[in-house]
Amino acid sequence: MRVHPTAASLAFAASLTACATNPATGKKQISLMSEQQEIALGQQSDPEVKREMGVYDDARLQEYVQGIGMRLARASERPNLPWHFTVVDSPAVNAFALPGGYIYITRGILPFLDDEAQLAGVLGHEIGHVTARHAAQQYTSQTGAGLGLTLLSIFVPEARPFQGVAEQVAGLLFLKYGRDDERQADGLGVRYASRTGWNPTGVQDMLTTLSRLDQASGSTKGVPNWLSTHPAPQDRVQKIDALVREALAGAPPSSLATNRDVFLQHVDGVIYGDAPSEGVMRGNTFLHKDLRFAMTFPAAWEVQNTKEQVVAKAPEREEYLLLQLIAQPRGSVQQVAQTSMANAGWQQVSGQRANVNGLDAYVGTYQGSMQGLGNVGTLAAHIVHDQRVFVLAGLSPAKQFRSAAQEFERAIQSFRPLTRAEAENIRPNRVDLYIVRPNDTWASIAQRAADGTIKPSTLAIMNDHDPNQPPRPGDRVKIVVEG
Repeated sequence: MRVHPTAASLAFAASLTACATNPATGKKQISLMSEQQEIALGQQSDPEVKREMGVYDDARLQEYVQGIGMRLARASERPNLPWHFTVVDSPAVNAFALPGGYIYITRGILPFLDDEAQLAGVLGHEIGHVTARHAAQQYTSQTGAGLGLTLLSIFVPEARPFQGVAEQVAGLLFLKYGRDDERQADGLGVRYASRTGWNPTGVQDMLTTLSRLDQASGSTKGVPNWLSTHPAPQDRVQKIDALVREALAGAPPSSLATNRDVFLQHVDGVIYGDAPSEGVMRGNTFLHKDLRFAMTFPAAWEVQNTKEQVVAKAPEREEYLLLQLIAQPRGSVQQVAQTSMANAGWQQVSGQRANVNGLDAYVGTYQGSMQGLGNVGTLAAHIVHDQRVFVLAGLSPAKQFRSAAQEFERAIQSFRPLTRAEAENIRPNRVDLYIVRPNDTWASIAQRAADGTIKPSTLAIMNDHDPNQPPRPGDRVKIVVEG
């Protein structure tokens, strides 16, 4: 039997917490989550975050980030929380926190920071979400509903084209902050950075980089799109300008550190983009080292790789390609195909056994519907490779399915096994350091370093430049190199 809270019981609970003071703001506010509950939630969720996302294998980098984070946390209003700072093995440009002092930063954001002050700004922002008890307030606004494994994020993963089907955040629910919470965390990041000797302009610089990424989203390879529910980064830059100027007034800028050279030493060699064990893109070809296969997506399509699947979208058209493994396939490839598609709500129109580069397959056309797309046509190939069954499906609105089917068919026919030697030769892209030469452009550096692996505009943004601002000869910049 479930006991439903009455209005009186809720009022009583509120009365017990009505006098709680927010540590970061000093304001009174109602909160239904105690500090011990915050800590317990963080402790319970931390192992799951690390299991799902992975801990980046670089002890020196982990120690570096932990040291900066602890210095900031000790200067906060809640220095005695059990603070932990972890670099997680994700290519996303992201940072987030759990209640109770568990802060995570992805390896994917590190190449887009330009110095230690910017790193301190990101960590300080996340510390601000914790010290201001934003999670507890979200909990209260939901009248005590279980938060589950909730991550509190300055950035959020890119919106996937298959919400509900391909939704991915390593199986975790990201809590969306309101504008006031984000701006408050920005301000707290400025406070903690300046208190601990870092130049608070690092917070502004980091948000400026976010703004450039925001403007480039959808056209800059490897850069996620920011969800529209979050305030525009450029707007946030303007909002904290007064706080930064106030912090700088208390000390000359020369006394506040940026420590760029130290930061660059720690990000030199960091993996950029996907790891080979998760599959990597080389041009428009996807290669998977562990599963030993390759396939080619149509040129200029945007490809997003997750732990569960690979999703690609045509530029400016509602046409998609989806690649994933079938869990626990049973029976012949035809039986697997027909059963899995029917269970997913698709009605078969036609189908036949096929051979895809020497691999047994079943290729069929299907009809169904998807939220946001309406009636949808699908060309799906279930392909047997190394005792696994892969499904590679092209989807588009029914009205344009016929014109899209030819491109879907080419993608299906590109699926091929890799030899052991080919698989072993796949290496991750990594960050490297480069001294700009006279007459260098971002385009020439990108071409020379990684032969199109990274776009010139992305390279400029990585180095704290507007894409239209040329590199300066003699500057030490971050580049991306293959292997």
